[in-house]
Amino acid sequence: MTAFATARAWTVGTALIAALSAAHAQPYPVTEAQRSAAQQVAQQGVPVGELAPNAPDSYTVRRGDTLWGIAGMYLRRPWRWPQLWGMNLPSIANPHLIYPGQVLYLDKRDGYARLGTARMAGDSGEPETVRISPRSRSESLADAALPTLQPHLIEPFLAEPLVVDADTLLLAPRIIATTDQRVLMASGDRAYVRGPAGAPLLKDGGLPRHFRLFRDAMALKDPVTGEVLGYEAKYLGNAELIEGETTLEGVDSSGNTASQNIPATVELSKAKNEMRAGDRLLPAPARRFINYAPHAPASAVQAHVVSLYGDSAVRWAAVNQVIAINKGISDGVDEGTVLELISRGISIVDKTGDRKEVVQLPSERNGYAMVFRTFDRVSYALVLEARRGVEVGDTLLAPAP
Repeated sequence: MTAFATARAWTVGTALIAALSAAHAQPYPVTEAQRSAAQQVAQQGVPVGELAPNAPDSYTVRRGDTLWGIAGMYLRRPWRWPQLWGMNLPSIANPHLIYPGQVLYLDKRDGYARLGTARMAGDSGEPETVRISPRSRSESLADAALPTLQPHLIEPFLAEPLVVDADTLLLAPRIIATTDQRVLMASGDRAYVRGPAGAPLLKDGGLPRHFRLFRDAMALKDPVTGEVLGYEAKYLGNAELIEGETTLEGVDSSGNTASQNIPATVELSKAKNEMRAGDRLLPAPARRFINYAPHAPASAVQAHVVSLYGDSAVRWAAVNQVIAINKGISDGVDEGTVLELISRGISIVDKTGDRKEVVQLPSERNGYAMVFRTFDRVSYALVLEARRGVEVGDTLLAPAP
């Protein structure tokens, strides 16, 4: 490769990375605190003692990898993502622009370690020159960038769980009937809908046309105080508005002017559960996927598990399941916050001869969960690690430093 070709390739590559960084700036947020921590670490790396015991000297990123998994491969505390990013800062401007096929190299010098995409040569500390051959490949890098978590585990929950206040569903448009008067409905069926008094469901420019259907808003109660934090509505499926509500003007048999209200028509789709008259419609939010930057909370947090999302008969949540906790935006919890799970110690009766004594077993560290969706006073988190089942009432704390 000629010097001109090399320079041109470098310029094109730099422009591409810059463009991608700009494109990812909104969906993949990085806070100033994370950026500051990364820049400090980038100057000398992290202490070797912070590395995981079996951190590899080099690793080729593969499809299916996640940033959380790679962080755990190299760091004892994988939620310290800014440190891992700082180790990459000289060569990766955006922490989320890591792709399958890239090789990560671990460089350890003077008691510190850095991770980069270029191998360091000898004792000079300068990147080793790697010769490459021209090749052509077409692929969407935006789609290939590594996610923090496995997308299929959380993407459905970005639309499904909805925490509302007591009146939101009561004031939402509701299904009143189907085209053939069946009790239960599924995908492909059409249904008739009416809005609340004074707020008909209209099909006008700028108004929502896509909706989600919900039923049975369940109270989310704080397991410590018993206070209702919000209401979790049960997601049923989607609907598209075909025709809005209308009013027909006419004359009755007495010659007086009369009007008749005609309900709106919707087409049901993506049914997760059967739908029926009485179910409520709420506007569907824009589809989104955030590549969370895992981090410890900025201040001390003590949260508790409010509920296990899904089947109400389930008592324990396992790895890759979703839990609701009693802390949210108003408590300073944001998306990407990693918390340590603490299992409650149970009370047992210790019998010795005729003597009985109630003994409280100690609470134990159980694993980690990452917050991926927040509401005012409630958040949803994915269980990342758990040695035993997670249940309602378990505690979550900021991970030990």
